[in-house]
Amino acid sequence: MKKVPHALSIEETLEVFQTRLEGLTEEEVQERFKVYGYNELIEKKKKSPLILLLRQFTNFLVLILLVASGISLIFGELVDFITILLIVILSGVLGFIQEYKAEEALEALKKIAVPMATVLRKGLEKRIPAKEIVPGDIVLVSAGDKVPADCRIIEAINLQVDEAPLTGESTPVEKDLSSLPEETPLGDRKNMLFYGTVVTYGRGKGVVVATGMQTEFGKIAGLLQEVEERKTPLQENLDKTSKSLGFYILILCGLIAVLGIFKGHPLWKMLLWGVALAVAVIPEALPAVVTISLALGVKRMVKRHALIRKLPAVETLGSVSVICSDKTGTLTKNEMTVTKIWLNNTFLEVTGTGYVPEGQFLINGKPLSERREDLELLLKIGVLCNDASLVWEENRWKILGDPTEGALIVLGAKAKFFKDTLIATYPRVGEIPFTSERKRMTTVHITSQGEKEVFCKGAPEVLLSFCDYLLVDNCEKRLTESEKEKIREIVIEMAKEGLRVIGLAYKVLKTHQSLKISEEEIEKELVLIGLVGMIDPPREEAKEAVKICQSAGIKPVMITGDHKITAMAIAKELGILREGEKALSGEELEKISEKELEAEVENISVYARVSPEHKLKIVKAFQSKNRIVAMTGDGVNDAPALKAADIGIAMGITGTDVAKEASDMILLDDNFATIVSAVEEGRTIFTNIRKYLVYLLTGNMGTVVGLTLALLAGLPLPLVAVQILYINLLMDGAPAVALGVEPSEPGIMNKPPRDPKEGIFNRYALLFIPLMGTFIGLWALGFFVYTLNTHSLPKAMTMFFATIITLRLVNALNCRSSEVPIFKLGFFTNRWLILALLSSFGLMLLAIYLPFMQKAFKTYPLSFMDWLMIGGAALSVFTVEEIRKMFFSRFSPPLRKFSFPLGK
Repeated sequence: MKKVPHALSIEETLEVFQTRLEGLTEEEVQERFKVYGYNELIEKKKKSPLILLLRQFTNFLVLILLVASGISLIFGELVDFITILLIVILSGVLGFIQEYKAEEALEALKKIAVPMATVLRKGLEKRIPAKEIVPGDIVLVSAGDKVPADCRIIEAINLQVDEAPLTGESTPVEKDLSSLPEETPLGDRKNMLFYGTVVTYGRGKGVVVATGMQTEFGKIAGLLQEVEERKTPLQENLDKTSKSLGFYILILCGLIAVLGIFKGHPLWKMLLWGVALAVAVIPEALPAVVTISLALGVKRMVKRHALIRKLPAVETLGSVSVICSDKTGTLTKNEMTVTKIWLNNTFLEVTGTGYVPEGQFLINGKPLSERREDLELLLKIGVLCNDASLVWEENRWKILGDPTEGALIVLGAKAKFFKDTLIATYPRVGEIPFTSERKRMTTVHITSQGEKEVFCKGAPEVLLSFCDYLLVDNCEKRLTESEKEKIREIVIEMAKEGLRVIGLAYKVLKTHQSLKISEEEIEKELVLIGLVGMIDPPREEAKEAVKICQSAGIKPVMITGDHKITAMAIAKELGILREGEKALSGEELEKISEKELEAEVENISVYARVSPEHKLKIVKAFQSKNRIVAMTGDGVNDAPALKAADIGIAMGITGTDVAKEASDMILLDDNFATIVSAVEEGRTIFTNIRKYLVYLLTGNMGTVVGLTLALLAGLPLPLVAVQILYINLLMDGAPAVALGVEPSEPGIMNKPPRDPKEGIFNRYALLFIPLMGTFIGLWALGFFVYTLNTHSLPKAMTMFFATIITLRLVNALNCRSSEVPIFKLGFFTNRWLILALLSSFGLMLLAIYLPFMQKAFKTYPLSFMDWLMIGGAALSVFTVEEIRKMFFSRFSPPLRKFSFPLGK
């Protein structure tokens, strides 16, 4: 009988799954793909395109329209019936295309965020998409990783896993290697790793025993499919806006239709006309256009190395007023290089840059002339108390692992101390991992003489509290408190040079001490060997991004585990720490209350030597001041702060799976400048959605004003139902979507952040929609009256039809910006809009001049003079708004305050 994986020994597991400790070959992986397929859960069935299409015709108003057009057929209006039917079908197809594109865009976003995993293949570590894992793969996991498949553990170093997503167990489970009885319950299988659970501490290796739907998580995957996709707050807000508008528009259209009946128009005609007007004026395309705008914006962000995990983050980004950023790798290049060593009360300089293992050790500017045992011990500790490795890949030296540890690996390699060689001589038999709370890492090694040596590295001020001795002239000298103070002063001097300082220490375990002694005992009475100082230059683009932040009303804040003096030096160079602003250490942060921090938080720009708990405290302090906070993080313990922040930002390169899961956005390049680009994109997306709404509602207002005034004045109806529906078809389609992809306006990052409590309509929109809408309506009505007096009713109706469409299309150019004149924007910077306007104008001309369309749409050919009149009106619509914009851009801030704050 075949045993279950948790009942197998390690050797049996390797045999059953036909694998080895070095992992599978690529050929074996390909063969297993054919058998097992991809390591992914089956998604719930997507909406059928046919269902999406049919849904377009189930709208209440569309159904009434079809009934009303049927009535017109009874009264002998065959052409009207066919035309309305064709327009309804075309509108339905357009709605289907918009909704289908929105669905497609959202699906594409899901595929961008590909989970990754580390495996051993032919003895080499590889980062691969988690879906490419197959049974028999050897998977490596460490703190912060999400387990990518069900695995039988074959190596566990202090390994603890949070299995709450699977078993509901709230405390992390300690893992080991021993075989278990077959009947062991799921929650007690301590030699197994399960898909979807999270490593909270330590590291380990496992043989993959199940993937995809065969995992324990996969067996309950059906339950996961029941979760509904939530709409963003903006989408919910606009849904409510659409419904409110729809309600009032229905009442208005009903009143206008009743007015038409009182004026003597036939009942069935006014029913058809009223419903057509309601269909045209209600912005039914709004939800689809908003989704497309959000999704396309997210795609643009990916090109700028920002991956949005949750759509609500897009609209929140535009409101961000504080960016709390980690220093290392985000504000700096994350290319650590050791340049200075303090050893035996003297400084040594180290040459060489980057990760190339070449360089010299200098004292007083001259190369060391003789071998030094203390230097060799320091280098050995740096290489062995280390989880990084130096590899030659793609014709260059690269670091696998943490860059700080990488700098120590390269330092050792410069003296021919290579990790592979040292680890064979001094095998690791125990370790206490680094955490942001401990700020140190300790490993235990066995020497060739059988002695057990403890190696430790960490923040100097933390390490000093565990050191009782100092190595001087290769002798262990007891450290006095005054000597510790001198070492702290040396650390400060090194930090002033912008160096990250790491202390290194060791001790020999007494022969009677076993590895089962407590962490406290292992790290007691250490011998400090020396200090190393490493540089990590600031990113040039980060300096520019900090300036942009400050001009955009966003406060940049540096958060780091580095020494306060180092942090201040880098912050000043970047422009983050300005005159009169403060820096605070984690120790100082501990001593002040939440109220005191809230009072001072606006004046603090640097937080040094902080823990993840401090990050949470900082977020809450800023939020108490009604600030919208973006917070970066990469570690397991950063998750609470990332969740608490308005925008949680995880690192794509160095970030753990836990941090990524907790985040709203992932930086694919770990670069501060990318955050600022994402904020700009967030502002642009929101303003583009507003532009679409303003354009649509202004045009609808113009149509309603013109028609209502005509009825009140006792004039004939300026438009018939088919013309109203055709206008809707031309206006709601391409021009609206094209406004949704408008590029960022010049100066968008020179404005303060948007207040998240403010609605989609700002004060400018609330003035522009009725004023410009009335202006357009009056032009159309004026031409209608003039032509009615000089020509026939069909020509007058065609003048109204052509004027409304032309002026609405020209108004789309006005809506590209509420404050920047078109000559500053550039006429052709949104080519999609120009193409959309020309195509809509062309379709209008077809309705006016093609004989069969003239019959269908009740139109009459217009003369050159007619078009000159319409052109003059269009020019006035454009010119009036351009003059207002130029006046706006030239004059004082009070005018800006009047135009820009948003209103509900």
